[in-house]
Amino acid sequence: MKTPALVGAPATAEVPCTHLDTTARFFRALADPTRLKLLEFIQRGERTSAECVEHAGISQPRVSVHLSCLVDCGYVSARRDGKKLRYSVGDPRVADLVMLARSLAADNAAALDCCTYIPGKGEQR
Repeated sequence: MKTPALVGAPATAEVPCTHLDTTARFFRALADPTRLKLLEFIQRGERTSAECVEHAGISQPRVSVHLSCLVDCGYVSARRDGKKLRYSVGDPRVADLVMLARSLAADNAAALDCCTYIPGKGEQR
């Protein structure tokens, strides 16, 4: 699928939608509350898997799945330290983005609570 040309581009140019798809996937990976909780925890310093499990308060296998997603998406880096894996922020811009998102969400909390298009906690869509 093609989109109309970008502003400033020649009128005959077409741009593939892949950048929109990639950007949507970028935010989708951050859309899970557990992943956000883990990411914010890791932002404060390097963490082991065990520390992440304790902080998240869910099972080790579920934490591993979330951490694998964060690593695969490039938000978090993992390094082996003997038998342990240690996690740290992969790109400091992600930490900045999460802080900006928290601020925007706080400023728009009433509107977000009323939005019927995005399900809230425990709601199905």
